Amino acid sequence: MSQVKLQPLADRVLVEPAAAEEKTASGIIIPDSAKEKPQRGTIMAVGAGKKDEPMTVKVGDTVLYGKYAGTEITVEGKEYLIMRESDIFAVL
Repeated sequence: MSQVKLQPLADRVLVEPAAAEEKTASGIIIPDSAKEKPQRGTIMAVGAGKKDEPMTVKVGDTVLYGKYAGTEITVEGKEYLIMRESDIFAVL
């Protein structure tokens, strides 16, 4: 896992989205125009949390998040999402 030179503030996390599915379980190849946004990813950086709410996720966790959660950003040529910890549904 590579280090990212970006430190989220407060209760925000930096997530590297998982790759979109290339084909279905039955083997049908999905064209780029029909691919769904991934809803899982790996935490790359974690903020310090809020005063009364410590962070419950850590770097390296694989998480599920909402379809439209977070803001897409590019850091050093890679695509990431930055979102609040409350946008994360579960740790896998």
